[in-house]
Formats: sequence, C-alpha cells, structure tokens
Amino acid sequence: MTTTGDLGELVERLGLPCRPELLDLALVHRSYSYENGRIPTNERLEFLGDSVLGVVITDHLYTTYPELPEGQLAKMRSAIVNAQSLARMATEVGLGQYLLLGRGEQTTGGREKVSILADAMEAIIGAVYLQIGLEGARAFILERFGSLIDAVSHLGAGLDWKTSLQELVAGLGEGPPEYVVSGEGPDHDRVFTAQVRSRRATLRARRGQDQEASRTTGRRGCLRTVAGPFSRRCLNCPRSRSSGPDCSSGPQGARSPRLRCCIPGRSVGMSQERRISRPGYAVCD
Repeated sequence: MTTTGDLGELVERLGLPCRPELLDLALVHRSYSYENGRIPTNERLEFLGDSVLGVVITDHLYTTYPELPEGQLAKMRSAIVNAQSLARMATEVGLGQYLLLGRGEQTTGGREKVSILADAMEAIIGAVYLQIGLEGARAFILERFGSLIDAVSHLGAGLDWKTSLQELVAGLGEGPPEYVVSGEGPDHDRVFTAQVRSRRATLRARRGQDQEASRTTGRRGCLRTVAGPFSRRCLNCPRSRSSGPDCSSGPQGARSPRLRCCIPGRSVGMSQERRISRPGYAVCD
C-alpha cells in the first residue's frame, strides 16, 4: 500500500511522538479495498477511535465543567465530536492527500469529502490508542481539540442550532420549522439541498454533498437571519451599554417584530441619526 504523501510528514503534522504501526491501515478507504483484492480497511479502527474520542471528550467536559447540567454537557459534546469538526482537523493537517482511495472516489473529490476525512481522523485516533494507550490518546485528542473545546463554552444557543431555531420560530407564532432535503446527481457525486421552511416562507436553503452538514448550515444561517433583528438594542438607550438585553421585542400582528423601549414612558420611533433601513424596526428617539 502506498499513499500520495510522506507519512513521516503526516506524523509530524499530527504532533505524534512516533509513527503508529497501524497508521497505514487508518488511511485505507473501503473504495480502495474494493479495487485491490478486498484488503482490510480503516473501518474497524474508525469504530475504535470513535469510542475513544467520545470517552476522552466526555471525561474532559465532566471534570472541567462541574457546574454544568447533563443537558448542557451533552450539547457541548455534540458541538465538539461531530463529522464537521473532525473533517476540519483533518483538513488542517492535509490528511486528504495521504488517503488511499478508489479511482471513483478520487475523481469525485473524495479527498475533500467530510465523511471520508472524519472517518479517517477517527481511524487515526484508534491507531494512536492501540500504539500508546489511553493516556497517550487523551493527550493527542486534547491537543487537537483544545481550541474547539474552549470555543464551545462561549457558543450559547449555537450549541444546538436546531433547538434554538425551533424555539425562536415558535415564539413568533410560526409553529415548528420544517426541513426538506432533496438530492440531485449520480449516487457517487450527489448534491443535497436542505431547506428550512416556516408556515409562510422558505427561511433558508443550503447546498452541499453531505445531508446533515447542509441541514446544520441551513439551521445556523436561518437562526442568524431570523434572530438578528431581535437582538438589536435600542441604539439610543442610556442602558444600552449594560451587559443584559435592553429592549424586548415581540410580534406585531404576527408579522414584523418591533422594538419596545426598555425605559417606561419613552417613545419608540425612527431615529433621525441612526435610521434602520429594514421596515418594521425602530430605535428609541
């Protein structure tokens, strides 16, 4: 088995103290196996690496955030341990160029596919675990996931785009959002379109080669689009510099939201100096 890159360079990029004996196997995709006599693939290592990754991240979150309830810890873990984050880390070290892929996968962009990169990264974690044990795998995982772990503690609603969007849209009287996914193209190069719809309109649409990734980016973009106007503060409020929200907002006849000033008796209208171009929104005079 030969890869398209120097594995010594990959070991260095991964920050490993030595080359795992099963590193070559961790790079074998099943499409390559099918074309080369059904040789072993990285799927067993991927299975092992997935479990090791889950245990390490769960243990780290449990001990690092003793004040957080189970639900919040579960959301944090989901934001860290997923195909998107694994593929992103694989891309950072250029893992795609080292993969052993069949001709079909190579010609259809397999070296950049999220699912293939994520699976290979989990297989490498499995290989590291078998080579240097749980503590060595823990050090490797926390080194690679450290910045993401730090970031998720500040994401808030972004930890769960689906729930956050559902709560926001329901609060506007729109009912639960509906997700519609359609695909086009041949099976080996299929492109999916995920739409997020409310009762009245399609709120957001995203295209991609991964169904779940398209759904996630659609939810995230939709949440930002819908929630943006509601997070706008009364620009002229004396209390606008405080840490908490200054103005409340709500549906206006089940249509456009309108800001209500947080100060009793103060009128709400369009500021002559800082006019908001979007109709239906206002700031304190």
